[in-house]
Amino acid sequence: MRAFTFKGGIHPREMKELSNQCPITAAFPSSKTVTIPVTMGGAPNTPLVQVGDLVAKGQVIANGDKFMNCPVHSSVSGKVKKIAKCLVTGNSEVPCIIIEADDENRTAFMEPLDPFTCEHDAALARIRDAGIVGMGGASFPAHVKLNPPEDKEIEYVLVNAAECEPYLTCDERTMQESPEKLIDGLAIILHLVGAAGIIALEDNKAFIKPILEEEIAKKGYGDDMTVRLVKTKYPQGSEKFIVSACLGVEIPSAKLPADAGCIISNVGTVCAISDAFRLGMPLIERSLTISGGAVEKPCNLRVPVGTLVSDLMPEFFTLKENQTCKVVSGGPMMGFAMISADFPIAKGTSGVTFLTEKETYLDDEDQCISCGGCVHVCPMRLNPVLMIRELKAANTKKAKRYGLMDCIECGSCAFVCPAHIRLVQRIRLGKSIVRTQMAEERSKAAAAQAAANATGGAK
Repeated sequence: MRAFTFKGGIHPREMKELSNQCPITAAFPSSKTVTIPVTMGGAPNTPLVQVGDLVAKGQVIANGDKFMNCPVHSSVSGKVKKIAKCLVTGNSEVPCIIIEADDENRTAFMEPLDPFTCEHDAALARIRDAGIVGMGGASFPAHVKLNPPEDKEIEYVLVNAAECEPYLTCDERTMQESPEKLIDGLAIILHLVGAAGIIALEDNKAFIKPILEEEIAKKGYGDDMTVRLVKTKYPQGSEKFIVSACLGVEIPSAKLPADAGCIISNVGTVCAISDAFRLGMPLIERSLTISGGAVEKPCNLRVPVGTLVSDLMPEFFTLKENQTCKVVSGGPMMGFAMISADFPIAKGTSGVTFLTEKETYLDDEDQCISCGGCVHVCPMRLNPVLMIRELKAANTKKAKRYGLMDCIECGSCAFVCPAHIRLVQRIRLGKSIVRTQMAEERSKAAAAQAAANATGGAK
């Protein structure tokens, strides 16, 4: 079986063996309280509930009226305890709705809907009403992704089953435990967009291929879906490289997969779409991996959205004494280092890794020796060393010319850097500076236009 891949990339230790034999176990926060961010992908939402309100599991608690809004639902039955800013992934504080669960288990699910007989608009509305976003980390609203502009002809839907981040195994377990849900969700998407389906699987998980192919054959989807092996290499799971490996097509700079005739969805997202139609259940729970050298027994859990990571200890996992050096929301390559484990699991949280001193590097940076290693491994074919030099000189315009905004922040450059330069952190900071500058320029242009209009009106 041939495995496809892309140019560049790295081969970090996979560390999948820590948790890939652990079935997904249902878990509930010990505090019986969830902290649900008001917005988890899409345009900013507004809370629809107040402190003291009783809510049902699956009830919409935050929403907006824009096309890019994606509703947020209560993941438990209980009472709204507080609405306040709380720490979330990325170490920022955002508005959250804190709900204390009761024992009544009231539900407010939608009625099941047949995806193959309902109207196209009704199917898109169901996906939006279920609050489904990309569960691989980006949290882009699924109803927007599955409704591309009319001038974009979609030929393929790719299921990103690579799971290339070290340590993370929740997608791997989902495909083994619920292949029927994955295939059903993919069939729904294919019916919706009128395309063929490809499940892209890294070859370190080749044993899952016959499991999925058996389910495809059983459902009679053999003409519509295939399972394709891609090489085990990081960052194979990035959308640009999944497309490159599976279709041999390159997504141009500043363009989207739809510009290359395809749509990409994560394993969890596809399964959530099946649940939304078959069960009427919105996206109120998700699977994730708890792993890392500091964890006594790494595991895969299914938890209500809004569960604080710290509320899963010690009932569902424990940490080795004095071993935790870094807490990362996500995997060690593209995840965010957190100041503590007191942050909620959101729709896009695929894992939490607790790293030991041996698994990370916390010493000061050394001087760049211009070895070119970062250039060699960059899958985007950029020049990280030159970008960093320009950012240090506060020359963002030149850094942009070297491809600053095209960087996918995969961390391959930092992984091979012998000077241990925090390349990704510096690039993220540079991007934020550029975005601030662009926002200021747009604001000035709008103000100038408004002034010109006012002057013209006065005349």
